[in-house]
Amino acid sequence: MTPSERRQRTIKDERNKFDLLERTAVFGERIIIFVKKIPENSVTKRLISQLVGAGTSVAANYHEADCAESRRDFEHKLGISAKEANESKFFLRMISTAVPDLEEDARPLLQEAEELKLIFVTIIRKSSSKPNSRRESSFRN
Repeated sequence: MTPSERRQRTIKDERNKFDLLERTAVFGERIIIFVKKIPENSVTKRLISQLVGAGTSVAANYHEADCAESRRDFEHKLGISAKEANESKFFLRMISTAVPDLEEDARPLLQEAEELKLIFVTIIRKSSSKPNSRRESSFRN
């Protein structure tokens, strides 16, 4: 990769850091790529399934929140995304225990799951602290 390409990628990565639709989708993709490295056995089979479910659900629920019909619906979907991010952390930890060779690969995913969870919780708190208004009916249009 040339220095120019690296610079372009850095700029794109920085922009995507603030685009939660893209960031959550990339998180799900990274989870899928990660689980393909996991050797399948009686212990990891269930963990893989659980991690894929939780990791991709973060994005699915955030995408639903983006089209929420009300503030309550928005906060509910974000709450689910936060819970799924937290669950992803749990299964990443279990996989790191089951397959210690993958602990290093899991670390950035653990960090991203924690960051996403904190972002969602912050958004929910700020949304909840806003007084209700007549605009509630046209929320997120």
